[in-house]
Amino acid sequence: MRSPDTPRQSGLSVGQDTLRTERVGLDALIAALEGPLGPPFEAAVETVLGLSGHVVITGIGKSGHIGAKIAATLASTGQPSFFLHPSEASHGDLGMLTRECGLLAISNSGESREMRDVLVFARREGVPIIAITRDPQSTLGRAADVVLQLPDAPEACPNGLAPTTSTTLTLALGDALAMAVMARRGFGREDFGLRHPGGKLGLRLQRVSDYLSGQPPVPLPLVAEVLDARSLLWAVSEGRRGCVGVVDAEGRLVGMVTDGDLRRALDERFFDKTASEVMTRAPLTLRTDMRMSEVIEIFSSRRISNAFVVAEGGAPVGIIDFKDLAAQGYL
Repeated sequence: MRSPDTPRQSGLSVGQDTLRTERVGLDALIAALEGPLGPPFEAAVETVLGLSGHVVITGIGKSGHIGAKIAATLASTGQPSFFLHPSEASHGDLGMLTRECGLLAISNSGESREMRDVLVFARREGVPIIAITRDPQSTLGRAADVVLQLPDAPEACPNGLAPTTSTTLTLALGDALAMAVMARRGFGREDFGLRHPGGKLGLRLQRVSDYLSGQPPVPLPLVAEVLDARSLLWAVSEGRRGCVGVVDAEGRLVGMVTDGDLRRALDERFFDKTASEVMTRAPLTLRTDMRMSEVIEIFSSRRISNAFVVAEGGAPVGIIDFKDLAAQGYL
């Protein structure tokens, strides 16, 4: 217990001290990478790049939580990976660890007893082992093919007990490994977006064809060139898009009629006109191979609310509405 005579630190000062301590640890990790940790780090990168299977990450306690995050980062940046709980591994989940895999084992002390069955199995099956540990002479360090040694930095915990600095350094080193592997593979924004279809970046990196395939099937608001103006008014209203596309006898999009076109066409002979007389000829159209980011840029810069998607040859195959993009999280 705290002595009654010991002054109580403010929460803010403890928080600041914690970050300062962890920053010192990160500086030590950077220095290690510039020195003795550099060659094993490069070896770890080469080991991961040489795998035909998954990187399987294991660890117990706080190391396990960090390992699960590293597995998610690797998977999202092009390297198939998953987390294997060492206790579950000892009860059948070792079948997930095949000879095509690599094992990334995390333990600050290197003596986590729950991990020993995983290490023995990996050694027997010829699975390469990368260790993240503070002690290269530990059970984990001796079993590993590559040891990424953490610097001996003090924990930020005032009692020196709760994993703080050590978990921060492990997380940072895992991020460094994932980013190095990603860069070596030439993994780019498009690859990243394909693995994040639910995020805004992933949505924007979709092709128009991907967007259309995910929309409910509804009839396109299309009319013939010869449609009379009275029917045209009804078609624009019924289509609920504020516009209709105008197609020729071969089914090619030749024009578009918007609410604005109708207002501009209103005069004493309005009801004598046909769709071809009211429409905007050769309207802006979208291609199926365009990125959604390009579509959004076009809509924003030209201040338009919708546009038809046409296939090669000019036949309309879809329509994209700005309000739909906003509702679906693209903006």
